[in-house]
Amino acid sequence: MSEGIRDGKFVELTYKLTDKKLGHVLTRVEFPLGYVHGHNEILAPSVHAQLEGKCAGDVIEVEIDGNQIFGPRDESLVFSDSLENVPEQYRQVGTSILMENDRGQTRSFLVTHLDDERLTVDGNNPLSGRVVVFTLEILSVRDATDEETRAGGAIPAVADIDPSRLRPV
Repeated sequence: MSEGIRDGKFVELTYKLTDKKLGHVLTRVEFPLGYVHGHNEILAPSVHAQLEGKCAGDVIEVEIDGNQIFGPRDESLVFSDSLENVPEQYRQVGTSILMENDRGQTRSFLVTHLDDERLTVDGNNPLSGRVVVFTLEILSVRDATDEETRAGGAIPAVADIDPSRLRPV
């Protein structure tokens, strides 16, 4: 019998996130995503709770209400401006722009629409106001190494580096 997911286990999985109402896949992670369960909560807590006890080969679906995690959409965080007022580097849908208000608070906005005259940005979390379904496929479950536990996840391979080629930045 294969090992079940519990604290201290190294877990590799893939997932997709689907908008429940529209059926559109919002994002998909097809390469193995590794983490140490109980030490590095990389997904929503409700997703981690549903992973508890599952084994390699299991596929689960977890429904999440974005309003509960990120709050409802705030339409005052959506605004448009004349394209001539927007620097060239921000003129692409999907671009993230970090903005600061007059009190020094920052918020990330996403370019959501662009036409010949106007650009629209949205400061809401993309999951606000949506119900989404995580479909997760558990690829492997094993005991985490001490190094993985300290790091909270997978340890990237380090390429051989010639120290003589390093230069200060």
